[in-house]
Amino acid sequence: MADPVALVALALDAAIGWPDRLYARVGHPVGAFARFLNLAERLGNSPKRPEGVRRGLGVVTMVALIALTGGIAWGIEHAVHLWLGRWGWVASAVLAWPALAQHSLYVHVRPVADALLRGDLPAARALVARVVGRDTERLDQAGVSRAAIETLAESFCDGIVAPLFWLLLLGLPGVWMYKAINTADSMIGHKEPRWRAFGWAAARIDDGANWIPARIAGVLMCVAGAGGWAVMKRDARAHASPNAGWPEAAMAGALGVALAGPIAYDGVTQIKPWIGREGRVAQPRDIVTALQIYARACLLLWVIAGGVAWLA
Repeated sequence: MADPVALVALALDAAIGWPDRLYARVGHPVGAFARFLNLAERLGNSPKRPEGVRRGLGVVTMVALIALTGGIAWGIEHAVHLWLGRWGWVASAVLAWPALAQHSLYVHVRPVADALLRGDLPAARALVARVVGRDTERLDQAGVSRAAIETLAESFCDGIVAPLFWLLLLGLPGVWMYKAINTADSMIGHKEPRWRAFGWAAARIDDGANWIPARIAGVLMCVAGAGGWAVMKRDARAHASPNAGWPEAAMAGALGVALAGPIAYDGVTQIKPWIGREGRVAQPRDIVTALQIYARACLLLWVIAGGVAWLA
């Protein structure tokens, strides 16, 4: 039996997440990635540079970020194993724990459902605005419900399945290289003119890093939700992202609701295809059911992590 690094990291995250008090004191490790990317963007993404040069500098930025992150994580992991010997795996689990987001995702989405269920739409809009990028000021009850369910499904991949996948595959360097890539995509991997060239590499590398995890996430959602297979198979590729559509379509099918559709960003409405188009309008109780499916899918990841440790 191999050391249960991933299983212990999942348990730590589920039990305590990343505590607010700890965040207030030391921040979060992804803050280091953000500072690196902000500096690189200031130095390399001048609009005065030709688009090809900015794209090249974006590639250099991503190579440097991934190499530095992987090298530092490998060095730390090697050092703790030398220092602690056979107990070094415990330190590896603790160091991997902040890269997972089971607890955080649940505690950010559940209050949205609670606010809607008590009839406080303004509070629900404010709460869901913390976890989505779309405009929320004019969302009705169905729109808030849909936004919460979509971010829960998509973040199940980005925040849990993908980090765990890379942790199991490449150890501590793998999980933190993935977090660096995902942070870069969220910061600079956009299609707006400012980011299109410089962030091209970040977006493409993130697509590649999430390709397998997204499909695993969709399958887990279908198993945990006891359904959704047909909708996932049909609608997963309707999403603008090559990956986000898999868990979202699986969740839409499991709940029997319609997700995606028209969404407003910065005051501009974008017409996007519906996922689960024959489904009903999402309601607050659907967020609660989605959280139950999410919790069962997380438990399936625990089984997978335990099985890998047992069989390795």
